[in-house]
Amino acid sequence: MRNIFLFIRRYFNFLVFIILQVLCIFLIVQYSRYHQAMFGHLANGITGKINKQYDNVEYYFQLKKTNDSLMLANERLYNKLAADFQLPDSSTREMIDTLRIDSLLQYRRYQYIGAKVVANAVTTQSNFVVLSTSMADSIHVGMGIVDPNRGVVGAVTDVSGDFVVVMSLLHKDSHLSGKLLKTGETGTVSWDGKMPNVVTLTGIPKSTVVQKGDSVITSGFSTIFPKGLLLGRVIEVVKEISTNNVKIQLQTAVNFYNLEYAYAIRNYQQPAIDKLLEKAKNSSR
Repeated sequence: MRNIFLFIRRYFNFLVFIILQVLCIFLIVQYSRYHQAMFGHLANGITGKINKQYDNVEYYFQLKKTNDSLMLANERLYNKLAADFQLPDSSTREMIDTLRIDSLLQYRRYQYIGAKVVANAVTTQSNFVVLSTSMADSIHVGMGIVDPNRGVVGAVTDVSGDFVVVMSLLHKDSHLSGKLLKTGETGTVSWDGKMPNVVTLTGIPKSTVVQKGDSVITSGFSTIFPKGLLLGRVIEVVKEISTNNVKIQLQTAVNFYNLEYAYAIRNYQQPAIDKLLEKAKNSSR
């Protein structure tokens, strides 16, 4: 208490000046419409800036919740894409009976299952991505993995508990069928182990017109990925001396450095196709 009185005594004149100044400003604002409007405008501007900064800080701490909700929303939207269903031809029907809402499930071909990336490597020759999801029991070895923009990440190699191991596109043993979007030529996309986020498309003839920026998509020739998913974009075309093909360098569609969420693609037709292929292999022996 004594220190408070000493402080007031020491700065008495300055404190009186501040009080009188505040009183004058109050009286001016109170009885002058012009100053009242100017003060209100200034106060609104200051308050708005403070609220904006507060919202930015609050939004930063809510990013995890926001990202999780966006992942679930994307999963629901992906599962409603018309391309993920294979509907029968009903053009010859004169009448279609009333269908239940879930009756389209029998025609579903692809399902997207959301997951969070908990581990990711890009600097070794054998890079893997580890995902965490509560629906790991619906994921099995051989399923394709894409990022939130439907760029190709890799393929599942192991599932244990709530975790899924994915062979990254940046893996020396990764070989996927890729297709030039403009011209339609099909080749093999692989990684040479040199530069992360840069893969190579081989098996394309030299006569093919390829330009920088052209898109390379999944060909749809495998049961892992649907046709049309983006693998990467052309950044360089090099003619091979010993063959009649070109080697095309691609910037991957997925930025593996900041991969946070991914989706597993379940192909409902894959078991039937694998069964037929296995039967064909056994009969040819």
